[in-house]
Amino acid sequence: MILTFSGVIWYWRGPAPFYFVTVPKEQSEVLSAISEEVTYGWGMIPVFVKIGGTEWKTSLWPKDGGYIVPLKDMVRKAENIDEGDTVTIQLTVRD
Repeated sequence: MILTFSGVIWYWRGPAPFYFVTVPKEQSEVLSAISEEVTYGWGMIPVFVKIGGTEWKTSLWPKDGGYIVPLKDMVRKAENIDEGDTVTIQLTVRD
């Protein structure tokens, strides 16, 4: 399954600071419908992510009834993106 959407990068300070993009409601509902088949626990969904020319594997985190995409520093640097920027994301759910 491949999903494409756009979202704004936001920063979470927490004990381990990180940057995220929230998966829109429509795509989160699609992911939620298949989550039991693909999660490896805690509601995490393994995915391949692509922003621009950069691809990597990670897992979606469940949050507030939807999902968020964690953005690694190497991705932000490679694509020259930062907090507040809008990005287009392509997600491919991993088996």
